[in-house]
Amino acid sequence: MRSKYDVIVVGARCAGSTTAMLLARRGYRVLAVDRATFPSDALSTHMINAPGVAALRRFGLLDAVIAAGTPAIDKFTFNFALTDGPVSLSGRPLPSDGIRTGYAPRRTLLDKILVDAAASAGVQIREGCTFDELIVEDDVVVGIRGHDRDGVTVEERARLVIGADGRSSRVAKLVEAEEYHTRPRLQYQYFTYWSGLPTDGFEIYSLPSRCWAAIPTNDDLTLVVVCWPNAERLAFRADIEGNYRATLELWPEFARRVDHATRVEPFSGAACANYFRKPYGPGWALVGDAAYSRDPITAQGISDAFEGAELLTTAVHSHLNDNLPYEVAMADYQRIRDQRRLPLYEHTTQLARLEAPSPELEQLLLAARTDQAAMDGFVSVGAGTISPTEYFGPGNVTELLERVGR
Repeated sequence: MRSKYDVIVVGARCAGSTTAMLLARRGYRVLAVDRATFPSDALSTHMINAPGVAALRRFGLLDAVIAAGTPAIDKFTFNFALTDGPVSLSGRPLPSDGIRTGYAPRRTLLDKILVDAAASAGVQIREGCTFDELIVEDDVVVGIRGHDRDGVTVEERARLVIGADGRSSRVAKLVEAEEYHTRPRLQYQYFTYWSGLPTDGFEIYSLPSRCWAAIPTNDDLTLVVVCWPNAERLAFRADIEGNYRATLELWPEFARRVDHATRVEPFSGAACANYFRKPYGPGWALVGDAAYSRDPITAQGISDAFEGAELLTTAVHSHLNDNLPYEVAMADYQRIRDQRRLPLYEHTTQLARLEAPSPELEQLLLAARTDQAAMDGFVSVGAGTISPTEYFGPGNVTELLERVGR
């Protein structure tokens, strides 16, 4: 039976809609299904760092995000409680394709822009469609079964089925995708939105066993996400609002700003597993959080989703158009992804432990606060424009300490 589609994408948020769009722009017949309807919200830090913003520009979608009133984030400030007192490092990330600015759009806005762009590229979008199972023939995935919002069975076939259905990916579960580089859930976070809470760009506050971030988003709102160690999640849940506010009181200047602000939405909470999954097999592939997930403390999820979509699109095109063997094309996809993501993954999972800085890191932070280039480099690690292995490498640290006379 001839497949109706070249590719079916299960999940149509950041990774799924982007992958579908890019494949359709290359001329492929693409179906994207999602149980959600759009616009709708999703649990997210919202932050798109410079590499992700550069990707939006490549996609031709950055102007739409800006036109919707998404504030530009040009300054990043990391505040630390060190042994000798508080230290703040403020800077701008080094550029990614000439871009140093970040944006943090609400997911109700961003996901709708991406879904509409996919539809404009020729993707057939089925909203309110729940994926139930894979169709497998001779050990090869050849399609999907599901049901629409009225319970009517949906069955479609394709040359490739891509799972972009998030951390709890049903596609990944059904194909038993291998996990590796796994780490446990490290911190639990609750976030909400505030009006009347000005910030000086992206602000992060890091104390032993506690952390929070304030991120400006659409409609003059500020997202504030508070993190505790996952081992204390039950204590956090016992009094979410009280513990949230008590955490902010650990930095009185910030807490006083919140005193004059108004919370406008309920609290939402989550803890994220950390893993890489083998992102392909016979007739199937994975992208986005279905393929690779890291703690949100470095706010890399959306940028990673865009990068993964581009890498997977290249691999699929190499196979379907250029006749590169499927295994070779997909092995390249996995290898490049792992090489690019592993250093920041390791850095992220270390930060998510919410441990006090080591004496060596304290020395580095104290030195960096007097050197703008060092501060720009530090915030570049969080933005994903400098590798942590480069910034925290012995050569760079030695050069910085010598430069500031420590």
